[in-house]
Amino acid sequence: MEACCTATPRTFFRFNPAQIPASPSSVFLKPSRNIQQQSPLLAARASSRQFLHPRPDCRRTIPTRFAASAAPATADSAAIDKLPADIQVTETPEPNSRVRLSVEVPALVCDDCYKRVISEFMKQAKVPGFRPGKNVPENILISYVGKDAVKKATIESILKRTLPHAMSSVSGRALEDSVRISTKFPEMESTYSSMKSLRYDVIVDVAPEVKWNPEGGYKNLKIVVEIDKEIDAQTAAEHELRRRHKALGALRIVTERGLEVGDVAILDISATTIEQDESAAQAIPSAESKGFQFDTEDGDKVLPDFLNSITGIKRGESKSFPYVFPDSWEQENLRGLRAQFTVDCKELFYRDLPELNDSIADKILSGCSTIEQVKEILLEKFLEVEQTAKDQATDNAILDQLHRMVEVGIPPSLFEEQGRQLYGAQLLQIQANTKLSEQQLAYLSSSKAVNEFLQNQRENITSIIKQNLAVGDIYKRENLQVLTDEVVKEVENSISEFKRHDQDYDEERVKGQVQEVLEGSKVLEWLKEHAEIQYITK
Repeated sequence: MEACCTATPRTFFRFNPAQIPASPSSVFLKPSRNIQQQSPLLAARASSRQFLHPRPDCRRTIPTRFAASAAPATADSAAIDKLPADIQVTETPEPNSRVRLSVEVPALVCDDCYKRVISEFMKQAKVPGFRPGKNVPENILISYVGKDAVKKATIESILKRTLPHAMSSVSGRALEDSVRISTKFPEMESTYSSMKSLRYDVIVDVAPEVKWNPEGGYKNLKIVVEIDKEIDAQTAAEHELRRRHKALGALRIVTERGLEVGDVAILDISATTIEQDESAAQAIPSAESKGFQFDTEDGDKVLPDFLNSITGIKRGESKSFPYVFPDSWEQENLRGLRAQFTVDCKELFYRDLPELNDSIADKILSGCSTIEQVKEILLEKFLEVEQTAKDQATDNAILDQLHRMVEVGIPPSLFEEQGRQLYGAQLLQIQANTKLSEQQLAYLSSSKAVNEFLQNQRENITSIIKQNLAVGDIYKRENLQVLTDEVVKEVENSISEFKRHDQDYDEERVKGQVQEVLEGSKVLEWLKEHAEIQYITK
Protein backbone atom coordinates (compact mmCIF):
# COMPACT_ATOMS: atom_id res chain seq x y z
CA MET A 1 0.00 0.00 0.00
CA GLU A 2 1.29 3.43 -0.92
CA ALA A 3 2.17 5.80 1.88
CA CYS A 4 0.19 9.02 2.27
CA CYS A 5 1.28 12.50 3.13
CA THR A 6 -0.16 13.09 6.55
CA ALA A 7 1.15 16.57 7.22
CA THR A 8 -1.39 19.02 8.54
CA PRO A 9 -3.51 20.19 5.60
CA ARG A 10 -2.73 23.75 4.56
CA THR A 11 -4.86 26.41 3.04
CA PHE A 12 -3.69 27.51 -0.39
CA PHE A 13 -1.64 30.33 0.96
CA ARG A 14 1.34 29.59 3.12
CA PHE A 15 1.54 30.98 6.62
CA ASN A 16 3.88 30.40 9.52
CA PRO A 17 3.87 31.62 13.09
CA ALA A 18 5.28 35.11 12.89
CA GLN A 19 9.02 35.20 13.32
CA ILE A 20 9.74 37.81 15.95
CA PRO A 21 12.88 39.88 15.34
CA ALA A 22 15.27 39.84 18.23
CA SER A 23 16.93 43.23 18.28
CA PRO A 24 14.58 46.08 17.43
CA SER A 25 16.57 49.27 17.09
CA SER A 26 13.42 50.90 15.82
CA VAL A 27 10.26 50.03 13.98
CA PHE A 28 11.06 50.38 10.29
CA LEU A 29 9.72 49.47 6.86
CA LYS A 30 11.37 46.96 4.60
CA PRO A 31 10.55 45.18 1.33
CA SER A 32 9.17 41.78 2.23
CA ARG A 33 8.81 39.70 -0.94
CA ASN A 34 10.40 38.86 -4.27
CA ILE A 35 8.76 37.98 -7.56
CA GLN A 36 8.88 34.24 -7.99
CA GLN A 37 8.49 31.97 -10.97
CA GLN A 38 6.71 28.65 -11.18
CA SER A 39 7.58 25.43 -12.92
CA PRO A 40 6.29 25.36 -16.53
CA LEU A 41 5.05 21.83 -15.88
CA LEU A 42 3.04 22.86 -12.83
CA ALA A 43 1.70 25.89 -14.68
CA ALA A 44 0.43 23.65 -17.45
CA ARG A 45 -1.05 21.16 -15.02
CA ALA A 46 -2.98 23.82 -13.13
CA SER A 47 -3.74 26.33 -15.90
CA SER A 48 -7.44 26.38 -15.08
CA ARG A 49 -7.04 26.26 -11.31
CA GLN A 50 -6.80 29.75 -9.94
CA PHE A 51 -5.52 28.55 -6.58
CA LEU A 52 -2.08 27.88 -8.05
CA HIS A 53 0.53 30.34 -6.82
CA PRO A 54 3.67 31.12 -8.81
CA ARG A 55 6.42 30.37 -6.33
CA PRO A 56 9.91 29.10 -7.22
CA ASP A 57 12.43 30.94 -7.87
CA CYS A 58 13.35 34.49 -6.88
CA ARG A 59 13.92 36.83 -9.82
CA ARG A 60 13.70 40.62 -9.66
CA THR A 61 12.69 42.27 -6.41
CA ILE A 62 9.62 44.46 -6.66
CA PRO A 63 9.01 46.53 -3.52
CA THR A 64 5.26 46.22 -3.49
CA ARG A 65 4.33 45.43 0.11
CA PHE A 66 6.25 46.70 3.07
CA ALA A 67 5.97 44.83 6.35
CA ALA A 68 6.59 46.69 9.57
CA SER A 69 9.28 44.90 11.47
CA ALA A 70 11.83 45.44 14.16
CA ALA A 71 15.51 45.55 13.29
CA PRO A 72 17.40 42.48 12.01
CA ALA A 73 17.43 39.43 14.21
CA THR A 74 20.53 38.09 15.88
CA ALA A 75 21.60 34.48 15.93
CA ASP A 76 19.85 33.70 19.20
CA SER A 77 16.52 35.26 18.18
CA ALA A 78 14.71 31.93 18.34
CA ALA A 79 15.13 31.74 22.13
CA ILE A 80 12.54 33.50 24.31
CA ASP A 81 14.32 35.43 27.06
CA LYS A 82 13.02 34.74 30.56
CA LEU A 83 11.52 37.82 32.23
CA PRO A 84 11.73 38.75 35.94
CA ALA A 85 7.96 39.42 35.97
CA ASP A 86 4.93 38.64 33.81
CA ILE A 87 3.75 41.07 31.17
CA GLN A 88 0.04 41.68 30.62
CA VAL A 89 -1.35 41.11 27.11
CA THR A 90 -4.90 41.99 26.07
CA GLU A 91 -6.08 40.53 22.78
CA THR A 92 -8.72 42.44 20.81
CA PRO A 93 -10.16 41.11 17.53
CA GLU A 94 -10.20 43.62 14.65
CA PRO A 95 -11.82 43.51 11.19
CA ASN A 96 -10.29 41.53 8.31
CA SER A 97 -8.77 38.76 10.42
CA ARG A 98 -6.54 41.04 12.45
CA VAL A 99 -5.76 41.02 16.15
CA ARG A 100 -4.58 43.91 18.32
CA LEU A 101 -2.31 42.91 21.20
CA SER A 102 -2.11 45.58 23.91
CA VAL A 103 1.06 44.91 25.91
CA GLU A 104 1.78 46.30 29.37
CA VAL A 105 5.35 45.82 30.61
CA PRO A 106 5.79 46.28 34.40
CA ALA A 107 8.51 48.46 35.90
CA LEU A 108 10.43 45.39 37.15
CA VAL A 109 10.96 44.15 33.56
CA CYS A 110 11.82 47.64 32.32
CA ASP A 111 14.38 48.07 35.11
CA ASP A 112 15.98 44.73 34.28
CA CYS A 113 16.27 45.77 30.61
CA TYR A 114 17.75 49.11 31.69
CA LYS A 115 20.43 47.32 33.74
CA ARG A 116 21.31 45.09 30.77
CA VAL A 117 21.65 48.12 28.52
CA ILE A 118 23.92 49.89 31.02
CA SER A 119 26.03 46.74 31.34
CA GLU A 120 26.37 46.47 27.55
CA PHE A 121 27.31 50.13 27.16
CA MET A 122 29.88 49.70 29.92
CA LYS A 123 31.54 46.88 27.95
CA GLN A 124 31.58 48.72 24.66
CA ALA A 125 31.89 52.44 25.45
CA LYS A 126 35.39 53.96 25.44
CA VAL A 127 34.96 56.54 28.16
CA PRO A 128 37.94 58.92 28.49
CA GLY A 129 39.89 58.24 31.69
CA PHE A 130 38.65 54.64 32.02
CA ARG A 131 40.15 51.48 30.60
CA PRO A 132 37.87 49.54 28.18
CA GLY A 133 35.75 46.97 30.00
CA LYS A 134 36.30 48.49 33.42
CA ASN A 135 33.40 49.67 35.60
CA VAL A 136 32.40 53.24 34.93
CA PRO A 137 30.16 55.12 37.36
CA GLU A 138 26.67 55.06 35.98
CA ASN A 139 26.20 58.83 35.96
CA ILE A 140 29.46 59.33 34.05
CA LEU A 141 28.55 56.60 31.55
CA ILE A 142 25.11 58.12 30.92
CA SER A 143 26.62 61.57 30.52
CA TYR A 144 29.09 60.19 27.96
CA VAL A 145 26.58 58.06 25.98
CA GLY A 146 23.66 60.47 26.32
CA LYS A 147 20.38 60.08 28.18
CA ASP A 148 18.35 59.84 24.96
CA ALA A 149 20.58 57.09 23.61
CA VAL A 150 20.25 55.10 26.83
CA LYS A 151 16.48 55.56 26.82
CA LYS A 152 16.12 54.48 23.20
CA ALA A 153 18.36 51.45 23.76
CA THR A 154 16.34 50.49 26.85
CA ILE A 155 13.03 50.63 24.94
CA GLU A 156 14.58 48.57 22.16
CA SER A 157 15.71 46.00 24.70
CA ILE A 158 12.21 45.90 26.23
CA LEU A 159 10.65 45.28 22.82
CA LYS A 160 13.21 42.63 21.95
CA ARG A 161 12.58 40.67 25.14
CA THR A 162 8.83 41.12 25.53
CA LEU A 163 7.54 40.86 21.95
CA PRO A 164 8.04 37.07 21.71
CA HIS A 165 6.10 36.65 24.97
CA ALA A 166 3.30 38.89 23.68
CA MET A 167 3.11 36.95 20.40
CA SER A 168 2.76 33.59 22.16
CA SER A 169 -1.01 34.15 22.39
CA VAL A 170 -1.32 34.04 18.60
CA SER A 171 1.28 31.35 18.02
CA GLY A 172 0.27 29.16 15.08
CA ARG A 173 -2.30 31.72 13.88
CA ALA A 174 -0.14 34.71 12.94
CA LEU A 175 0.56 35.15 9.24
CA GLU A 176 4.19 35.41 8.24
CA ASP A 177 5.61 38.94 7.99
CA SER A 178 2.40 40.59 9.20
CA VAL A 179 3.50 41.76 12.68
CA ARG A 180 3.46 45.53 13.09
CA ILE A 181 4.05 47.61 16.23
CA SER A 182 1.41 50.30 15.89
CA THR A 183 2.46 52.48 18.83
CA LYS A 184 4.75 55.28 17.70
CA PHE A 185 8.23 55.33 19.20
CA PRO A 186 7.93 58.87 20.67
CA GLU A 187 4.78 57.73 22.51
CA MET A 188 6.69 54.79 24.01
CA GLU A 189 9.50 57.14 25.02
CA SER A 190 7.02 59.41 26.78
CA THR A 191 5.39 56.53 28.69
CA TYR A 192 8.73 55.11 29.76
CA SER A 193 10.08 58.51 30.86
CA SER A 194 7.08 59.29 33.08
CA MET A 195 6.19 55.84 34.47
CA LYS A 196 9.34 53.70 34.05
CA SER A 197 7.05 51.10 32.55
CA LEU A 198 6.01 50.59 28.93
CA ARG A 199 2.82 50.11 26.96
CA TYR A 200 2.60 49.33 23.26
CA ASP A 201 0.18 47.82 20.75
CA VAL A 202 0.94 45.16 18.16
CA ILE A 203 -1.24 44.54 15.09
CA VAL A 204 -0.95 41.09 13.55
CA ASP A 205 -2.84 39.33 10.74
CA VAL A 206 -4.09 35.87 11.65
CA ALA A 207 -5.26 32.90 9.61
CA PRO A 208 -8.79 33.71 8.40
CA GLU A 209 -11.73 31.65 9.59
CA VAL A 210 -13.84 30.35 6.71
CA LYS A 211 -17.62 30.41 7.22
CA TRP A 212 -19.85 28.63 4.72
CA ASN A 213 -23.22 30.02 3.68
CA PRO A 214 -25.01 27.68 3.81
CA GLU A 215 -22.97 25.52 6.18
CA GLY A 216 -21.64 22.51 4.28
CA GLY A 217 -23.12 23.85 1.04
CA TYR A 218 -20.13 22.65 -0.95
CA LYS A 219 -21.20 19.04 -0.41
CA ASN A 220 -24.08 19.16 -2.90
CA LEU A 221 -23.17 21.79 -5.48
CA LYS A 222 -25.44 22.32 -8.48
CA ILE A 223 -23.22 23.57 -11.29
CA VAL A 224 -24.20 24.80 -14.75
CA VAL A 225 -21.19 24.79 -17.09
CA GLU A 226 -21.36 26.79 -20.30
CA ILE A 227 -19.38 25.22 -23.14
CA ASP A 228 -18.47 27.28 -26.19
CA LYS A 229 -19.78 25.60 -29.33
CA GLU A 230 -16.41 26.25 -30.95
CA ILE A 231 -14.82 23.54 -28.79
CA ASP A 232 -17.31 20.86 -29.83
CA ALA A 233 -14.99 18.12 -31.10
CA GLN A 234 -17.06 17.23 -34.17
CA THR A 235 -17.46 20.87 -35.22
CA ALA A 236 -13.81 21.69 -34.53
CA ALA A 237 -12.60 18.65 -36.48
CA GLU A 238 -14.77 19.62 -39.47
CA HIS A 239 -13.42 23.18 -39.35
CA GLU A 240 -9.85 21.92 -39.20
CA LEU A 241 -10.41 19.60 -42.17
CA ARG A 242 -11.90 22.51 -44.12
CA ARG A 243 -8.98 24.78 -43.20
CA ARG A 244 -6.42 22.21 -44.34
CA HIS A 245 -8.36 21.58 -47.53
CA LYS A 246 -8.52 25.32 -48.31
CA ALA A 247 -4.75 25.60 -47.79
CA LEU A 248 -4.25 23.26 -50.77
CA GLY A 249 -6.27 25.46 -53.12
CA ALA A 250 -5.38 28.48 -55.23
CA LEU A 251 -7.05 31.90 -55.21
CA ARG A 252 -8.51 33.02 -58.58
CA ILE A 253 -9.69 36.54 -59.36
CA VAL A 254 -13.47 37.02 -59.58
CA THR A 255 -14.36 39.14 -62.61
CA GLU A 256 -18.07 38.91 -63.46
CA ARG A 257 -19.96 38.73 -60.16
CA GLY A 258 -20.15 40.08 -56.65
CA LEU A 259 -19.08 38.62 -53.29
CA GLU A 260 -20.45 35.17 -52.38
CA VAL A 261 -19.95 32.83 -49.44
CA GLY A 262 -16.69 30.97 -50.03
CA ASP A 263 -14.89 33.97 -51.52
CA VAL A 264 -11.98 35.92 -50.11
CA ALA A 265 -12.00 39.72 -50.37
CA ILE A 266 -9.39 42.39 -49.69
CA LEU A 267 -11.22 45.27 -47.99
CA ASP A 268 -10.59 48.76 -46.69
CA ILE A 269 -12.95 49.31 -43.74
CA SER A 270 -13.76 52.54 -41.90
CA ALA A 271 -16.52 53.59 -39.50
CA THR A 272 -17.88 56.72 -37.84
CA THR A 273 -20.42 57.30 -35.11
CA ILE A 274 -23.97 58.21 -36.14
CA GLU A 275 -25.00 61.57 -34.67
CA GLN A 276 -28.06 63.78 -35.18
CA ASP A 277 -25.65 66.48 -36.24
CA GLU A 278 -23.64 64.76 -38.99
CA SER A 279 -20.77 67.20 -38.50
CA ALA A 280 -20.33 65.80 -34.97
CA ALA A 281 -19.66 62.26 -36.22
CA GLN A 282 -16.36 60.83 -34.99
CA ALA A 283 -14.14 58.16 -36.47
CA ILE A 284 -13.95 54.80 -34.68
CA PRO A 285 -10.22 53.90 -34.94
CA SER A 286 -10.63 50.34 -33.61
CA ALA A 287 -13.07 49.57 -36.45
CA GLU A 288 -10.72 50.75 -39.20
CA SER A 289 -8.58 48.41 -41.31
CA LYS A 290 -6.65 48.74 -44.56
CA GLY A 291 -6.05 45.73 -46.82
CA PHE A 292 -8.05 43.43 -44.55
CA GLN A 293 -8.25 39.86 -45.89
CA PHE A 294 -11.84 38.81 -45.31
CA ASP A 295 -12.67 35.10 -45.60
CA THR A 296 -16.44 34.90 -46.04
CA GLU A 297 -16.54 31.50 -44.32
CA ASP A 298 -15.44 33.29 -41.15
CA GLY A 299 -17.82 36.18 -41.70
CA ASP A 300 -19.56 36.32 -38.33
CA LYS A 301 -16.22 36.13 -36.49
CA VAL A 302 -15.43 39.64 -37.79
CA LEU A 303 -18.76 41.27 -36.93
CA PRO A 304 -22.16 39.61 -36.54
CA ASP A 305 -24.19 40.19 -39.76
CA PHE A 306 -21.21 41.96 -41.39
CA LEU A 307 -21.21 39.44 -44.26
CA ASN A 308 -24.91 40.05 -45.02
CA SER A 309 -24.23 43.78 -45.30
CA ILE A 310 -21.57 43.42 -48.00
CA THR A 311 -22.74 40.32 -49.90
CA GLY A 312 -22.77 41.13 -53.63
CA ILE A 313 -20.10 43.85 -53.46
CA LYS A 314 -17.84 43.81 -56.54
CA ARG A 315 -14.16 44.58 -57.00
CA GLY A 316 -13.71 48.37 -57.04
CA GLU A 317 -17.12 49.03 -55.43
CA SER A 318 -17.88 50.74 -52.15
CA LYS A 319 -20.75 50.05 -49.75
CA SER A 320 -21.94 52.12 -46.80
CA PHE A 321 -24.38 50.83 -44.20
CA PRO A 322 -25.50 51.54 -40.62
CA TYR A 323 -24.56 49.10 -37.89
CA VAL A 324 -25.28 48.77 -34.16
CA PHE A 325 -22.58 47.02 -32.16
CA PRO A 326 -24.06 44.13 -30.14
CA ASP A 327 -24.33 44.40 -26.35
CA SER A 328 -22.01 41.39 -26.06
CA TRP A 329 -19.20 43.09 -28.01
CA GLU A 330 -15.80 42.64 -26.40
CA GLN A 331 -14.93 46.35 -26.28
CA GLU A 332 -17.23 47.84 -23.67
CA ASN A 333 -17.08 51.38 -25.07
CA LEU A 334 -18.54 50.14 -28.38
CA ARG A 335 -21.45 48.14 -26.99
CA GLY A 336 -24.76 49.45 -28.36
CA LEU A 337 -22.97 52.15 -30.36
CA ARG A 338 -24.63 53.20 -33.64
CA ALA A 339 -22.06 53.42 -36.42
CA GLN A 340 -21.89 54.05 -40.15
CA PHE A 341 -19.54 51.62 -41.91
CA THR A 342 -17.90 52.18 -45.29
CA VAL A 343 -16.33 49.20 -47.06
CA ASP A 344 -14.23 49.44 -50.22
CA CYS A 345 -13.59 46.16 -52.07
CA LYS A 346 -10.04 46.24 -53.43
CA GLU A 347 -9.75 42.64 -54.62
CA LEU A 348 -12.09 39.66 -54.88
CA PHE A 349 -11.08 36.00 -55.18
CA TYR A 350 -12.68 32.58 -55.25
CA ARG A 351 -10.96 29.37 -54.20
CA ASP A 352 -10.03 26.76 -56.77
CA LEU A 353 -9.91 23.64 -54.57
CA PRO A 354 -8.88 20.09 -55.42
CA GLU A 355 -11.57 17.45 -54.94
CA LEU A 356 -11.67 16.18 -51.38
CA ASN A 357 -10.83 12.49 -51.87
CA ASP A 358 -8.26 9.90 -50.84
CA SER A 359 -5.71 11.15 -53.39
CA ILE A 360 -4.98 14.27 -51.29
CA ALA A 361 -5.28 12.61 -47.84
CA ASP A 362 -1.50 12.58 -47.26
CA LYS A 363 -1.30 16.29 -48.19
CA ILE A 364 -4.02 17.15 -45.68
CA LEU A 365 -2.46 15.09 -42.88
CA SER A 366 0.89 13.44 -43.34
CA GLY A 367 0.85 9.66 -43.10
CA CYS A 368 -2.85 9.27 -43.93
CA SER A 369 -3.98 7.29 -46.97
CA THR A 370 -7.73 8.01 -46.83
CA ILE A 371 -9.96 10.96 -45.98
CA GLU A 372 -11.75 8.78 -43.43
CA GLN A 373 -8.45 8.22 -41.66
CA VAL A 374 -7.84 11.98 -41.65
CA LYS A 375 -11.28 12.56 -40.13
CA GLU A 376 -10.74 9.92 -37.44
CA ILE A 377 -7.35 11.33 -36.36
CA LEU A 378 -8.62 14.91 -36.32
CA LEU A 379 -11.69 13.92 -34.33
CA GLU A 380 -9.57 12.02 -31.81
CA LYS A 381 -7.33 15.06 -31.40
CA PHE A 382 -10.23 17.44 -30.88
CA LEU A 383 -11.99 15.07 -28.50
CA GLU A 384 -8.94 15.47 -26.23
CA VAL A 385 -9.06 19.25 -26.67
CA GLU A 386 -12.79 19.25 -25.95
CA GLN A 387 -12.34 17.20 -22.78
CA THR A 388 -9.53 19.46 -21.55
CA ALA A 389 -11.62 22.56 -22.20
CA LYS A 390 -14.62 20.93 -20.55
CA ASP A 391 -12.58 20.03 -17.47
CA GLN A 392 -11.20 23.57 -17.25
CA ALA A 393 -14.65 25.10 -17.62
CA THR A 394 -15.98 22.75 -14.92
CA ASP A 395 -13.15 23.59 -12.53
CA ASN A 396 -13.67 27.32 -13.07
CA ALA A 397 -17.44 27.04 -12.58
CA ILE A 398 -16.92 25.15 -9.31
CA LEU A 399 -14.32 27.64 -8.04
CA ASP A 400 -16.57 30.54 -9.00
CA GLN A 401 -19.44 29.07 -6.99
CA LEU A 402 -17.22 28.26 -4.01
CA HIS A 403 -16.03 31.84 -3.55
CA ARG A 404 -19.64 33.00 -3.48
CA MET A 405 -20.44 30.56 -0.67
CA VAL A 406 -17.76 31.59 1.80
CA GLU A 407 -17.63 34.52 4.18
CA VAL A 408 -14.14 35.46 5.32
CA GLY A 409 -12.27 38.52 6.49
CA ILE A 410 -9.21 38.80 4.26
CA PRO A 411 -6.09 40.12 6.04
CA PRO A 412 -4.32 42.94 4.20
CA SER A 413 -1.03 41.00 4.17
CA LEU A 414 -2.72 38.03 2.48
CA PHE A 415 -4.38 40.27 -0.12
CA GLU A 416 -1.10 41.94 -0.95
CA GLU A 417 0.75 38.61 -1.06
CA GLN A 418 -1.72 37.15 -3.56
CA GLY A 419 -1.79 40.35 -5.59
CA ARG A 420 1.99 40.50 -5.81
CA GLN A 421 2.13 36.89 -6.93
CA LEU A 422 -0.36 37.57 -9.72
CA TYR A 423 1.48 40.72 -10.76
CA GLY A 424 4.83 38.96 -10.64
CA ALA A 425 3.53 36.14 -12.85
CA GLN A 426 2.17 38.67 -15.36
CA LEU A 427 5.42 40.64 -15.40
CA LEU A 428 7.43 37.48 -16.01
CA GLN A 429 5.08 36.61 -18.87
CA ILE A 430 5.52 40.08 -20.37
CA GLN A 431 9.30 39.74 -20.09
CA ALA A 432 9.13 36.34 -21.79
CA ASN A 433 7.06 37.68 -24.70
CA THR A 434 8.35 41.24 -25.08
CA LYS A 435 11.75 42.88 -24.99
CA LEU A 436 11.38 45.66 -22.43
CA SER A 437 13.61 48.71 -22.20
CA GLU A 438 15.30 49.47 -18.88
CA GLN A 439 12.89 52.39 -18.42
CA GLN A 440 9.82 50.22 -19.07
CA LEU A 441 11.07 47.52 -16.72
CA ALA A 442 11.86 50.09 -14.03
CA TYR A 443 8.31 51.47 -14.22
CA LEU A 444 6.67 48.03 -14.23
CA SER A 445 8.82 47.08 -11.25
CA SER A 446 7.89 50.19 -9.28
CA SER A 447 5.65 50.20 -6.23
CA LYS A 448 3.35 52.66 -8.03
CA ALA A 449 2.69 50.21 -10.88
CA VAL A 450 2.08 47.33 -8.50
CA ASN A 451 -0.22 49.35 -6.24
CA GLU A 452 -2.26 50.41 -9.27
CA PHE A 453 -2.57 46.74 -10.22
CA LEU A 454 -3.70 45.84 -6.70
CA GLN A 455 -6.40 48.49 -6.79
CA ASN A 456 -7.60 47.72 -10.31
CA GLN A 457 -7.66 43.97 -9.68
CA ARG A 458 -9.06 44.10 -6.13
CA GLU A 459 -12.23 42.18 -6.97
CA ASN A 460 -10.36 39.49 -8.90
CA ILE A 461 -7.68 39.09 -6.22
CA THR A 462 -10.33 38.85 -3.50
CA SER A 463 -12.20 36.16 -5.44
CA ILE A 464 -9.04 34.09 -5.90
CA ILE A 465 -8.18 34.30 -2.20
CA LYS A 466 -11.68 33.19 -1.24
CA GLN A 467 -11.38 30.28 -3.67
CA ASN A 468 -8.01 29.34 -2.17
CA LEU A 469 -9.36 29.44 1.37
CA ALA A 470 -12.49 27.50 0.42
CA VAL A 471 -10.47 24.75 -1.29
CA GLY A 472 -8.07 24.51 1.66
CA ASP A 473 -10.95 24.32 4.12
CA ILE A 474 -12.62 21.50 2.17
CA TYR A 475 -9.33 19.57 2.02
CA LYS A 476 -9.12 19.75 5.81
CA ARG A 477 -12.81 19.08 6.54
CA GLU A 478 -13.02 16.03 4.28
CA ASN A 479 -9.67 14.58 5.45
CA LEU A 480 -8.41 14.30 1.89
CA GLN A 481 -4.88 13.02 1.31
CA VAL A 482 -2.26 13.17 -1.41
CA LEU A 483 -0.17 10.07 -2.00
CA THR A 484 3.54 10.49 -1.27
CA ASP A 485 4.41 8.81 -4.56
CA GLU A 486 2.37 11.42 -6.44
CA VAL A 487 4.26 14.24 -4.74
CA VAL A 488 7.67 12.68 -5.41
CA LYS A 489 6.85 12.07 -9.07
CA GLU A 490 5.55 15.61 -9.66
CA VAL A 491 8.53 17.16 -7.86
CA GLU A 492 10.93 15.19 -10.06
CA ASN A 493 9.04 16.21 -13.20
CA SER A 494 8.96 19.87 -12.16
CA ILE A 495 12.68 19.96 -11.36
CA SER A 496 13.37 18.36 -14.75
CA GLU A 497 11.39 21.18 -16.37
CA PHE A 498 13.36 23.82 -14.49
CA LYS A 499 16.62 22.23 -15.62
CA ARG A 500 15.39 21.91 -19.20
CA HIS A 501 14.58 25.66 -19.25
CA ASP A 502 17.90 26.42 -17.50
CA GLN A 503 16.12 28.07 -14.57
CA ASP A 504 17.17 28.23 -10.92
CA TYR A 505 14.83 26.69 -8.38
CA ASP A 506 14.40 26.06 -4.67
CA GLU A 507 13.58 22.39 -4.13
CA GLU A 508 11.65 23.02 -0.91
CA ARG A 509 9.49 25.61 -2.62
CA VAL A 510 8.90 23.26 -5.53
CA LYS A 511 7.75 20.58 -3.06
CA GLY A 512 5.40 23.04 -1.39
CA GLN A 513 3.96 24.14 -4.70
CA VAL A 514 3.49 20.56 -5.89
CA GLN A 515 1.76 19.66 -2.63
CA GLU A 516 -0.65 22.58 -3.00
CA VAL A 517 -1.45 21.82 -6.64
CA LEU A 518 -2.13 18.17 -5.85
CA GLU A 519 -4.26 19.06 -2.84
CA GLY A 520 -6.29 21.41 -5.02
CA SER A 521 -6.73 18.71 -7.64
CA LYS A 522 -7.96 16.29 -4.97
CA VAL A 523 -10.54 18.80 -3.76
CA LEU A 524 -11.83 19.48 -7.29
CA GLU A 525 -12.06 15.75 -8.00
CA TRP A 526 -14.01 15.26 -4.76
CA LEU A 527 -16.35 18.15 -5.53
CA LYS A 528 -17.06 16.87 -9.06
CA GLU A 529 -17.90 13.44 -7.68
CA HIS A 530 -20.42 14.95 -5.25
CA ALA A 531 -21.84 17.73 -7.45
CA GLU A 532 -24.76 17.82 -9.86
CA ILE A 533 -23.24 19.19 -13.07
CA GLN A 534 -25.17 20.30 -16.15
CA TYR A 535 -23.45 21.22 -19.42
CA ILE A 536 -25.00 23.66 -21.86
CA THR A 537 -23.63 24.91 -25.18
CA LYS A 538 -23.53 28.66 -25.78
